[in-house]
Amino acid sequence: QVQLVESGGGSVQAGGSLRLSCAASGLTYSTYYMGWFRQAPGKEREALTFIGTGGGRVFCGDSVKGRFTISLDNAKKTLYLQMNSLKPEDTAMYYCAAGSKGINGCRGLAYDYWGQGTQVTVSS
Repeated sequence: QVQLVESGGGSVQAGGSLRLSCAASGLTYSTYYMGWFRQAPGKEREALTFIGTGGGRVFCGDSVKGRFTISLDNAKKTLYLQMNSLKPEDTAMYYCAAGSKGINGCRGLAYDYWGQGTQVTVSS
């Protein structure tokens, strides 16, 4: 059974940093790509970034490029999202996901499994 568990969310002031973690169990990393998404109240889910099965990193837009970094520790089976220079507009529920469908990793439909989410709140 595949399970993804996010942690590391919290409240921070603008300009601060957080590192989110996503602990995975029940899947083989080499056959899955892993991504981060977020959803703010009243807004659509936004794809942020993902790591392909070959290890390549892709940003899904410009909103977090240059501020957020995705990484994967295969030994620990943990996906990370380092978030720096946080802004109030980064406030959202953040989700990690794992997929193997071979379609665009910036689309939610590409993913088979989702975590429960971790809340990030950035105050001005």
